[in-house]
Amino acid sequence: MYIPFEEMPAQARVWIYQADRSLSPEDMATLQAKSKAFLEQWAAHQQALKASSAVFYERFLVIALDESFNAASGCSIDASVHFVKSLEQQLHLNFFDRTKVAFFNQEDKTVFTEDLKNLKQKIAEGIIRADTLVFNPLINDLGTLQKEWQKPAQSSWLARYFS
Repeated sequence: MYIPFEEMPAQARVWIYQADRSLSPEDMATLQAKSKAFLEQWAAHQQALKASSAVFYERFLVIALDESFNAASGCSIDASVHFVKSLEQQLHLNFFDRTKVAFFNQEDKTVFTEDLKNLKQKIAEGIIRADTLVFNPLINDLGTLQKEWQKPAQSSWLARYFS
């Protein structure tokens, strides 16, 4: 069953899908409508799941699940991955490219990505600075997403490049 994202509890499990490009208003509307329809019928072992989704920064699809209501199963998680893969096909984008790191440009309030193999060079060039905000795609719960999703590069796993 779908519930509004802002009603999800802090302990809700989250999956963060990072698009390989900025999403247009049409893309975001499609993501929101299709996600709501999928989550309305999402279930684990024929038991409804209490879930929601949101699009952030014209780049990220976040699916949240209140496992205090019903927990996800392997099959239900597989179904959600297949759903996101179908969105990729429909919108001609990639949500599963783990070779890109997302950063927040504080000047123009946009998200940009850099390839993992180019990070040291971009830091040396000053494109990524110690205070550049980096997104952590490995967050597992909504409370952590709200507090720690973005942090300065020097306070993240990239700290070793700023010594």
